[in-house]
Order: sequence, then structure tokens, then C-alpha cells
Amino acid sequence: MHSISLPKLGMIASCLFYAVSAHAADDNDQDRLERAVNDTIRPVMTENDVPGMAVAITVKGKHYFFNYGVASKETGQKVTNDTIFELGSISKTFTAVLASYAQVSGKLSLSDEASKYLPALTGSSFNKISLLDLGTYTAGGLPLQFPDDVTDQDKMIAYYRNWHPSYAPATHRLYSNPSIGLFGYLAAEAMGKPFDALMQEKIFAGLGLNHTYVRVPPGEMGNYAYGYSKQGKPVRVTPGVLDTQAYGVKTTSADMIGVLEANMDGSRLDETLQRAIAATHVGYYTVGNTTQALGWEIYAYPTTLTRLLSGNSSDMALKPHKITRLVPPQQPRKDILLNKTGSTNGFGAYAAFIPARQIGIVLLANKNYPIPERVKAAYKILTAIESLPGSNGAQ
Repeated sequence: MHSISLPKLGMIASCLFYAVSAHAADDNDQDRLERAVNDTIRPVMTENDVPGMAVAITVKGKHYFFNYGVASKETGQKVTNDTIFELGSISKTFTAVLASYAQVSGKLSLSDEASKYLPALTGSSFNKISLLDLGTYTAGGLPLQFPDDVTDQDKMIAYYRNWHPSYAPATHRLYSNPSIGLFGYLAAEAMGKPFDALMQEKIFAGLGLNHTYVRVPPGEMGNYAYGYSKQGKPVRVTPGVLDTQAYGVKTTSADMIGVLEANMDGSRLDETLQRAIAATHVGYYTVGNTTQALGWEIYAYPTTLTRLLSGNSSDMALKPHKITRLVPPQQPRKDILLNKTGSTNGFGAYAAFIPARQIGIVLLANKNYPIPERVKAAYKILTAIESLPGSNGAQ
């Protein structure tokens, strides 16, 4: 038998004490966070008749998952970490990464004319509209959605050829699927492969996402939640022109929290993808308290709920706003909050993260409930996280 000196016994006891104390603190943080999430999410679901929700949180690399309700009212299948939800417009942040990847790889420049990558647009208004204008909704007034009669690629190209801006490019923001949709389409053209294939091979695979798709494969359909319309009918997203680029990604809460972590610390990724993600955090102009990046919207941190609600309001989504361009563009910073909402007819999502605090949250629901309710819920939970002793001191 080996003898142990009293000083060594004291060191061992001290280590055990701190280990037990840290474990108790972790458990206490978990309990407090769980209460905060339950107290926030359950009323939201009840008041908005949301069948199922998945909430995922990262705090300095530690993951917390909270699942509520059902992925299908018809079968009663429960929501889990593996339930696949439609992201809606959060898909735009993936499109932004692919376009940035093309730029970092030397395949394009954001300052290039849009018509450079689609010869059919030569001689149209897109001779004077840059890729950056398309990626930041400042092409000059492209609408929120395509007209109903734009149903295939030929009609899409004809639409763009005949479209004329209402404003000079780079002067007004009007949130638009045809704008960022074309941005992603042209990025893929520059890279010489179909957008869906590039997204799967370069972005999803590069991020290590095993349950994220533009087209859910047959073997995963059992995990794909049904969304529910305002009338309570089961629905899933309808295919459309440039749908993948604008609102077509489907994923799980577990994969999505990994995406937020990669946005806060990309050190485990290959250099090209690291640089591409960082480039999506560059701010190009301001509208009120919001700074527009590629895909993401940025707020100085700390921020207020009022500012987040204003930046995510229907007014911001549906109306044109004069912009104040940042010259030079605002380079990526830590003391900011980045967020994005996403909706399809049957799903509602919200994601936000704070690099300086290494905190991120994603809310995924199989109903398109009001965006202000999502923002309020996430803000309340983020505020609760900030009050946890274990969350203090993140750099």
C-alpha cells in the first residue's frame, strides 16, 4: 500500500471539493435555465397553438436542449433533438456563407455586376446591380416574393430581364427573396455546380451537419416534422423558384446549435470556410438600430428588446427603407448580437448569438407564429442566461 502525505491529502480533498462544487453549480445552472425556458416557451405554445417546439442553447460550448409537444399531431410523434424543422429565411444565412465561400475561393467578387454570371441578364438593369446589392436587399426594390406566374427558370430569367428598379442600387433596403435568391444562384453559377449540390458538399459537410438538408432524403422523412397552417392543417414547404436559396433549408436543433457555435468560433473548420463565415458578419449599412450583414442582422450588444423588435418588425420586412452605407464596411466584432428569423407556411424559427458571451439560441416550431413572440421569448431566455453564474466571464 502506498502512503499519502497530509499535504497531498489536502490537495486531493481540495480538488474533490472544487469538482463537486463545479458539478453542483452546473446542475444549479441547468435547473435555473430549464425553469426559465419552460416558463417562457410553454405559454408561447399555448397562446399561439403551436404543436411542437425545439429549443437549443449553447453557453460557452455547453449545450442545452429542450423539446416540447409533437412533430405530428396525426401520429403523436414527440419532438426530439433529431426532429427536422423548416428554417424558412434562416436559410439565407447558409446562402450567404456559400457566396462568401465563392469569394474567398476567388470565384467571384461581391462588387461584380450580377449580369457577369448570367449572360441572359446582359443589357438588363442587372448590369448596374452588384452581387453585394443582391445579397443585402439593396438592388433597388425587388419584391418580397416572385409574382405567381414565375414558375420555372425561363420565366425567372424573363422576370429579371424585364424588371426595373424603383430606386438607385445601394440606396434603399427592401427585404426580398428574389434578391438573395439570385445572389445564391449566381454564386453557384460562378462555382460551376448546382446550388443544392454545393450547399450539401461545401457548407453542410464542411460544418459537420449530419441532419441538415435542402431536400430531406427518404430515410429521414420519419424525422421531418409536419408544419401546421393557421387552420391547423398539416403542411410542408411548397417548391418554388429559387426556394432553396431563400427559404429551403431543413435541419434539427442539434445541428443548428452547431451552426451558431461555428459562427462564434470557427477554429475547428477549414480555413476557407472559417473566412467565409467571418465574411458574413461584415456590416454594410444601417437601418435604424440594425446593421445589415450577409444573411444576418446585427445589433450592438448589450441591446434592448425594443431594438430587436423594431429590427424584426413587419415594417422592416415589407417596406422600403433608405439606408446609411458604412464606408468602410464594419468588420466582424465580438460585442454584437446577430439574429435571423425564418418562416414558411407551417414553420416559424428564430436564431440569435452573441460572440463576446459565447451564447447562442435557436427556437424551432412547427407553426408560423408571430415573429415578435419569438424575439420576446429568445430575449427573455438570453437575459436569464446572462444571470447564471456559470455564464459570466465568457470572452
